Amino acid sequence: MLRRGRCSWHIHAVVSPALSQHKAAPTQWDRAGTLNTPSAHSMPPIPYWRLSSFYLFYFALLGSTAPFLALYFDHLGFSPARIGELVAIPMLMRCVAPNLWGWLGDRTGQRLLIVRLGALCTLASFALIFFGKSYAWLALVMALHAFFWHAVLPQFEVITLAHLHGQTARYSQVRLWGSIGFILTVVGLGRLFEWLSLDIYPVALVTIMAGIVLASLWVPNAQPMEQGERSGAGGFLQQLRAPGVIAFYACVALMQLSHGPYYTFLTLHLEHLGYSRSAIGLVWALGVVAEVLVFMAMSRIFARFSVQRVLLASFLLASLRWLLLGNLADDPAVLVLAQVMHAATFGCFHAACIAFVQASFGARQQGQGQALYAALSGTGGALGALYSGYSWKLLGPTFTFGMASAAALAAAVIIALCSQSTRTRH
Repeated sequence: MLRRGRCSWHIHAVVSPALSQHKAAPTQWDRAGTLNTPSAHSMPPIPYWRLSSFYLFYFALLGSTAPFLALYFDHLGFSPARIGELVAIPMLMRCVAPNLWGWLGDRTGQRLLIVRLGALCTLASFALIFFGKSYAWLALVMALHAFFWHAVLPQFEVITLAHLHGQTARYSQVRLWGSIGFILTVVGLGRLFEWLSLDIYPVALVTIMAGIVLASLWVPNAQPMEQGERSGAGGFLQQLRAPGVIAFYACVALMQLSHGPYYTFLTLHLEHLGYSRSAIGLVWALGVVAEVLVFMAMSRIFARFSVQRVLLASFLLASLRWLLLGNLADDPAVLVLAQVMHAATFGCFHAACIAFVQASFGARQQGQGQALYAALSGTGGALGALYSGYSWKLLGPTFTFGMASAAALAAAVIIALCSQSTRTRH
């Protein structure tokens, strides 16, 4: 439920008394991979393993690109500026593609079809990388596959939330398998690239993309139910103008902007500091292990803290984290501390964003709300990759991460100014 106030938001995720009994009830999985809760007899079971398998492969792909894509382009001999541009292209596509696919999904209701076609076209378009390695050709491959890849997740988030039947706290229990997929990939590829050449990198990506296609075929469809509180709230633009919503999306863009140096150059930064590729893979995995642990605790966190407070803490810790990585990453203890902060700067942040978007828009606008979240994440991430690419060699890692810290701090200021308790209850 969304209560309006001056420059603020106040969200309550309200569940039925039957669902509130879920906390004390044991859960069981059947042979079809569905989750049965004894307290929710009137509702269909949750296809837990089917949903989880999709997140596993989807974020395994992210685990293969975030740490290693820039390293692969460096292996091909591109300069930091060109690397920044190539990494920014998929993020720029994320600014456009999710809104188009989100509108189409809300308009037609065929979200699962969009997910499956998007996954298949992602695989087919990325396979073009085997036909050339020039800058122009790689830019085309990055743009084309990202246009379809970024169609997938926002629509799948809507399907997942529809399957949860109002049990928003259960989202983190499904989503944590994406983090597990990320961990398995960064550790596995980190070890693999110690033994083999980076020339096999595209083969690894195509294999994971094939897994996404297969997982999408296993997932059953579901449509979001319209909530009475939101059914008369007007269209997407009217709901977007609700107090605090635009401020929230501005903070999303700033937060992703601050992640630009991290996702683009952390691997190269640590390699320059003398860390091995296996160690770098473990460093990435450590951050995601922390993320998994916080996902498992999100229902308890939301029961105690408002969404606004969770976001504020995430922004402040991100600001500190980038300063540590830019100045003290050569100290293993500091590096470990900075990676543990990933629990807040991604885990808490992402879970709070999903909860906010789901509560802020009606069922027919859910796809567009999630797509706008993805698009502004892409906008911020693309700008972050671009500025870090241009400043990395010219100004150095310390200044580049310092700019990232300032962006996260700006998001914290915005969220603090637009502050009134936003509480998610389960």
